[in-house]
Amino acid sequence: MIDIMNIALALVSIGLGAVGWLAPRYTMDLLDISPGGTTMGLSEIRAASGALFVGIGLGALFLATPLAFAMLGFAWAGAALGRLTSIMADGISTSRKITFFAVEAVVAGALLAANL
Repeated sequence: MIDIMNIALALVSIGLGAVGWLAPRYTMDLLDISPGGTTMGLSEIRAASGALFVGIGLGALFLATPLAFAMLGFAWAGAALGRLTSIMADGISTSRKITFFAVEAVVAGALLAANL
């Protein structure tokens, strides 16, 4: 059961990462981010919200060890921490912040609880 969950959450990471990597404008719209005068915003979404999660998800699947899946959980926990920081420091301007935080925290918690 844990193996199935690990694989499923790694695939979720890869899938969501692929959206950020390959469709950064869509991701920016979803996150209510506007591209600026340069392409750096698109580059940042492709890298930090996209290919990073593709890479760590693929790495976890390739290594297929509890520590690899735990590291995937730590990455999601980092995203949740950043989101929580935004909620506390920047306020809740949209319910999407809470939803995204909840998803990030649940994925992180599941991976860490199952693999540490």
